[in-house]
Amino acid sequence: MQNEHSQRVGVLLANLGTPDAPTKRAVRRYLKQFLWDPRVVELPRPLWWLVLHLVILNTRPRRSAHAYDKVWTEQGSPLLVISRRQHAALQRVLAARLSQPVQVELAMCYGNPSIASGLAALQAAGVRRVLVLPLYPQYSATSTAAIFDAVTAELRHWRAVPELRFVNDYHDHPTYLAALADSVRAFQVEHGRPERLLLSFHGIPQDYADRGDPYPVQCDVTALRLAEALGLDEQAWMYSFQSRLGPKDWLRPYTDRTLEKFAREGTKHVQVLCPGFSADCLETLEEIAMQNRDVFLQAGGTTYEYIPCLNDSAGHIELMAQLVEQHTAGWL
Repeated sequence: MQNEHSQRVGVLLANLGTPDAPTKRAVRRYLKQFLWDPRVVELPRPLWWLVLHLVILNTRPRRSAHAYDKVWTEQGSPLLVISRRQHAALQRVLAARLSQPVQVELAMCYGNPSIASGLAALQAAGVRRVLVLPLYPQYSATSTAAIFDAVTAELRHWRAVPELRFVNDYHDHPTYLAALADSVRAFQVEHGRPERLLLSFHGIPQDYADRGDPYPVQCDVTALRLAEALGLDEQAWMYSFQSRLGPKDWLRPYTDRTLEKFAREGTKHVQVLCPGFSADCLETLEEIAMQNRDVFLQAGGTTYEYIPCLNDSAGHIELMAQLVEQHTAGWL
């Protein structure tokens, strides 16, 4: 019979990552790691090395640092601050409802705390069974698979590799959809109902989808089921894709152009929710809540409101706990 130590279970709660500071140097270091990942940019390495080092890393860090500075808090990066709250809340909930201790560690695919440090903490705690939970509701090779790569790359250096399970996605999980719907209803109780609700997902290049990435299909399912849960008719909502980079064609419709179109067609009041983000970050707080607000208002809109991510809400932590329970079946 295995002893208690050999059966110990751990959860690696993983997200994208963030710079260590809103400075040009810190952002450059972060972007260099992020944009060099072949899961993120699928170009021949020699060509991409030249573009990345001669162009992007000489121009983008300054602009990005300015954007990060607008959303940075006294505690640090919003994504990291919220992720730490999620980590602590999930650890408390699991301790209260499970008979066997489960160690939860937080890790970022890029930046700190790293995947390597999270796995090392689990190893130091005697964990021999690891569930990796990427906080991406919709699977994409650019995000979810990048975490898989980082985990397995680190484990290549381990003498004793733990049992490993991996959560691919939860785009249609009932508790996830219920938490999203509840967040919209709660926001609208305070702010009223808009003429249009826009669901903005992070984009990926169109050719990634053409080659089989399931991400746009899963976004479509999430959007449709959320609209059904909210009882919205076709004219009351739409979904779009944000954060495109470079000259490639990305998933359409684009969020900024959609908001501009709404305003020019006479929509005065719009609310925007980002269902694909598990925690507020640069892309939601600066790009959506600030940049795209300006786009809508300058095109003739009157009222623009951003609905926060699920963050560390009770419904979101409950979803994480259920995912842990479901994916560790037979371990606990």
